[in-house]
Amino acid sequence: MIEGKIVVVDDEKMVTSAFKTLFKVEGITGGEFFNSPIDALEYIKTNTPDLIISDYLMPEMKGLEFLQEAKKLYPEVSMILLTGYADKENAIRAINEVGLYKYIEKPWDNDDLIMNIRNGVERSNLLVKLREKIKELEEAKKQLEVYSSNLEELVAERTHDLSEANQKLSGIISHCADGIVILDSEGKIEQINPACENLIGVDVNAIVERPFTQIVKGCKIDMISDDGGLYGLNSDNSDILLKDCYIANSLSGSRTPVEINLAAIISENTELPEKYIGVIRDITSQKETERLRDDFIATLTHDLRTPLLAAIQTLKFFLDGSLGELQDKQKVLLSTMLQSNEDLLGLVNALLEVYRFDSGKLELCKTFFAPKALVEQCIEELFPLAKNKGINLDFECDLSEKLEIYADKAELKRVITNLCGNAVNYTNKDGHIKVILKAQSGDLIFSVEDNGNGIPQADIPNLFMRFSQGTSRKRSTGTGLGLYLSRQIIEAHGGKIWVESKLNKGSEFTFLLTDVVKSNEERQVVNG
Repeated sequence: MIEGKIVVVDDEKMVTSAFKTLFKVEGITGGEFFNSPIDALEYIKTNTPDLIISDYLMPEMKGLEFLQEAKKLYPEVSMILLTGYADKENAIRAINEVGLYKYIEKPWDNDDLIMNIRNGVERSNLLVKLREKIKELEEAKKQLEVYSSNLEELVAERTHDLSEANQKLSGIISHCADGIVILDSEGKIEQINPACENLIGVDVNAIVERPFTQIVKGCKIDMISDDGGLYGLNSDNSDILLKDCYIANSLSGSRTPVEINLAAIISENTELPEKYIGVIRDITSQKETERLRDDFIATLTHDLRTPLLAAIQTLKFFLDGSLGELQDKQKVLLSTMLQSNEDLLGLVNALLEVYRFDSGKLELCKTFFAPKALVEQCIEELFPLAKNKGINLDFECDLSEKLEIYADKAELKRVITNLCGNAVNYTNKDGHIKVILKAQSGDLIFSVEDNGNGIPQADIPNLFMRFSQGTSRKRSTGTGLGLYLSRQIIEAHGGKIWVESKLNKGSEFTFLLTDVVKSNEERQVVNG
């Protein structure tokens, strides 16, 4: 099937009729037939043809003249000239001069005619497309010439902008009061600014390619690899703030407390950090302010103990009858006062313990003792409270009575009592608590499982912070220092403490003490 606008011109109606019949039989659409070349010329002025077929000899206008006029209008349209045998040579000469597509002798072969019509239409379409592409290329060439002419100016302008931006950035980094350090993916130093040089006391050339942890001490253990580099930041590559760090100055020997904000620089082709940039801030004045505040709180709480102890002892004298007989209403009132004063004394003692841990003034008194007996003692003390709430308290232990560990017994008792006491307090009536104690490869693992209400995941990161109330949904009446002290005690032993919890299913608090189960040979070394 051939589609396209095909204009056929012949002064003989019999010829145009033959074309109409042929087009109908062959399924050729879009045929326009004219017996006058003048009429055909007027038609194509407003209608673009895909192929023009014209007779050679016509009375009004010769075929070549008609086709020449048509070619002026449509240079790319294919044109076929119909000619008799006698006009063959003239037709060939005209084709070469005018640039026609084909000539066909009369009488023609229908198959040959159909093939030439199909090829002529396709040729016209291809030439039109080619002309459009040439125009597009010419436009692109013009644009390229314009771009090329302005390229030098554009490059110079961008280079100037980049130079200015680089100078501003260099000025900011050089004059920044905070230390700035750039690390490679392995945590080795690539560049530092002058403020960082002053903190370290070492020239930048002497510190390049050295591990980050050679200049910064006290970083979190899980941030440091065996070779002193970084394991990486958070799994989502978000910024992380490192606290409790310090920098030892090589020249003065002084230690400067710092906070470090580390951020990952991610490459476009990978999700892994390509570099790290850290901002190191001197917090000496902040630490001094905190020390003065803590000293004030410690002094205040210490001075509160004496009048509290005196009041508690006086109330006990009243209650035991040493100062005379009391009525029942008086005993109830004095007992309430005694309980309130003892609670307040517990808060004061907890604050003093926090201060001693934070200031580093509390030293662990390590001895050898049996952990199984210690846990049993703690459970026995809490058993009456669990019994009053109908709580089933189980102890699961695979340790022998003779197995001993080397740790501070009194401080560990404080941790165990606090964890078990919290489980009893936050477990509903008729609940279940399981205490687990086991040893593994020289380590001691202690866990407390309950089927209480659980802790929201959003509250778990703050659970071991000072004055945390456990859950934001319900404020407890505790001091918020128990779990903080427990963490301080466990970490002072070189261990770890954590919690796993699910809402409405319960919680499990666990601490791990590493390398506390000693062999006989190790005990002899410890005992001297």
